[in-house]
Amino acid sequence: MSQDNPCLACGACCAYFRVSFYWGECRSAGGIVPDDRVIQISPHHAAMIGTDSKPARCVALLGEVGSGVRCSMYEQRSSPCREFAASWENGEHNPRCDAARAAHGLPPLTPPLQPHVSPDRVA
Repeated sequence: MSQDNPCLACGACCAYFRVSFYWGECRSAGGIVPDDRVIQISPHHAAMIGTDSKPARCVALLGEVGSGVRCSMYEQRSSPCREFAASWENGEHNPRCDAARAAHGLPPLTPPLQPHVSPDRVA
């Protein structure tokens, strides 16, 4: 993760959403997510400990939401974590990112500034 990634100063999603996924992602089933970091929530699904009730906070989240955070198991994180993108990370708005940030009193992320190109300039 790049040091200029806004997630490193946020972590709101890790302290807002339930992170649930197919049990097959757990190590005991051949996956990469450590078994001691999850709780079984149905016969075929697990959730990260700490996200299975409100207020939520993933057991793997280190640091203070909104000022400096990191995931203690980043390389072994589950598919919902891998697939969740900060707003504008891929050039697209993510309203779920905004909702998590708002729940922690953080403003929504804004799109990056686009360089101004003069209409007279030919590319």
